[in-house]
Amino acid sequence: MSVRAATGADLGAIMALERASFPTDAWSDAMMREELASPHGRYLVLEEAGRLIGYGGVRASRGASDADIQTIALAESARGRGRGRALLRALLAEAAGLGAREVFLEVRADNPVAQQLYTSEGFAEIGRRPRYYQPDGVDAVVMRLDLRGWAAQWAAQRPAREPATTTRALHPAQGAQITTEAGACT
Repeated sequence: MSVRAATGADLGAIMALERASFPTDAWSDAMMREELASPHGRYLVLEEAGRLIGYGGVRASRGASDADIQTIALAESARGRGRGRALLRALLAEAAGLGAREVFLEVRADNPVAQQLYTSEGFAEIGRRPRYYQPDGVDAVVMRLDLRGWAAQWAAQRPAREPATTTRALHPAQGAQITTEAGACT
């Protein structure tokens, strides 16, 4: 498994996952293309055995105090195996590398699996947006993470974790790296 920066060449595979994951409210190709090209967004893809199995994006401007997780999606076959957690952690590392101190996201109220993932990483519910997801009319649960606290907790746990197996430089000019650990992907 590897995590790398998304490129325009990934658009087709990303959109296939987007449509499979969000059949009633998928973004358009044009919207995703703009997101991938935006200087304020960091989109990552997750690959396994040469196949794109997930993607996610975080909107963060260098030096801004906050960031927003825009989206995370995984192929159905990749779910329940720690891949979503690895991708979330990579996005959080991107936001931290840009100087964000807190991260926000919205998650569907009818998606308890995603809510549990976010809660387990330290996100807390701060509000709800009624009927946010259309056309389904599903509420959005708004969540917030203290990124500095998350990073400190992660660093404190690091010595007890298994050694890293893969390190990928995502933005070499900025020195950002994501480490995929053997224990994080079970």
